[in-house]
Amino acid sequence: MNHDEPTNDMASALFNEEQDQEKSKTRIKNEMLALQKLGENLVALSPQQLQKIPLEGTLLEAITTAQKLKKREALRRQLQYIGKLMRTADFQTIERHWQQTQTGSIEAKKHLHYLETWRDRLISEGERAMEALLEDFPTIDRQHIRQLIRQAQKEAEQQKPLAASRKIFRYLKETHENQ
Repeated sequence: MNHDEPTNDMASALFNEEQDQEKSKTRIKNEMLALQKLGENLVALSPQQLQKIPLEGTLLEAITTAQKLKKREALRRQLQYIGKLMRTADFQTIERHWQQTQTGSIEAKKHLHYLETWRDRLISEGERAMEALLEDFPTIDRQHIRQLIRQAQKEAEQQKPLAASRKIFRYLKETHENQ
């Protein structure tokens, strides 16, 4: 028997090692893709949202660079680089903070929709909506909001730009934030 040739037991062991390596390579590749996807999500954030996420210098620099890139291939390579940097970063903390920005974003959209609904209702219903509004916004300046409502209704009738409508929205937003 030649000692250079592997025995069946040795071949079986080598085959099992190769399978284990394949699994770990696949697992590593999937983890890398997940980190790269998280990097893509970070690149899509606004600068204000990005500030809320604890990022180290090199990773933050790579993300801001990717946000500036226009060419597809350059962005793809930059995202791969971000994925590589994410391997050494505390990606779980980063992902948790990213999730919070997404939740906050959803909540902010709901809040803006709520204020838009009030604005539209005030313009269309007038005084009836005003009484209901006072329950949600007890500190609101009644005279000021009535004036804005009349102005918005007049602009709508005359098919002018809805400047008063935007003023109502801003006023409701400010009042709600101050409560």
